[in-house]
Amino acid sequence: MEKIIGPDGTYRTAPRTLSVPARLSPSAAFYRQVLGIVLRSSRRAKRGNYGTKEWAESSLEILLALESVGVTIEVTGAESFTGLSGPCIFVGNHMSTLETFVLPGIIAPYRDLTFVVKQSLIDYPVFRHVMRSRDPVVVGRTNPRDDLKAVLEGGTGRLQSGRSIVIFPQTTRTAVFDPSSFNTIGVKLAKKAGVPVVPIALKTDAWGNGKRLKDFGKIDPSKTVHFAFGRPVLISERGTEEHAGIIAYISGKLKEWGAA
Repeated sequence: MEKIIGPDGTYRTAPRTLSVPARLSPSAAFYRQVLGIVLRSSRRAKRGNYGTKEWAESSLEILLALESVGVTIEVTGAESFTGLSGPCIFVGNHMSTLETFVLPGIIAPYRDLTFVVKQSLIDYPVFRHVMRSRDPVVVGRTNPRDDLKAVLEGGTGRLQSGRSIVIFPQTTRTAVFDPSSFNTIGVKLAKKAGVPVVPIALKTDAWGNGKRLKDFGKIDPSKTVHFAFGRPVLISERGTEEHAGIIAYISGKLKEWGAA
């Protein structure tokens, strides 16, 4: 698998020349590429030929498609997870569809990976084959107690098998980070499984949330995409201080980037 992260734990989009269609209509140029990537990936997943390597490769294709229409992507702090000897839990804010598509290309070359996802993603037309092939932990988002049980039981099993997990504790994607909606489910799973949490602060509103179809919003190349990975955190006692520290890290990075 191709690794885009440099020895210093960073990545930044290199200068490039854009095509005329990309300059005139970045959204149309991008989604034309995405449709082909998703259809190819779905066919392979449906046939059972879509593993971690293929997932990382198609994720990287999405990243390159974003760059091809003028979006700049910046990653920092990746050494927080590239040097870990065992699995971890990535806990981050959730801003757009972009992080779901792009994070595997950043993380999976270093760590076997899956996500905690809501049921609707497992049922999503075409994309469901890809998502199911990743053996995610599925939650309903209707009963918090049932969701916690599903994450603690399913997540612990996957972590014990060596797979890391990405969790977005917010109930929905939003450009504004509200700490009160950022629950402790990731911290609780880390405590139970005895693995570290790696915080992720992200700003991905270059891929907007659509009004009619939330997953297919406007692509805005004027907005830089940021991923910042914090230092691994081991959870002690109830994890209250660690949870507050994760929120402070995310809030600080968003402020640094000029986000709400």
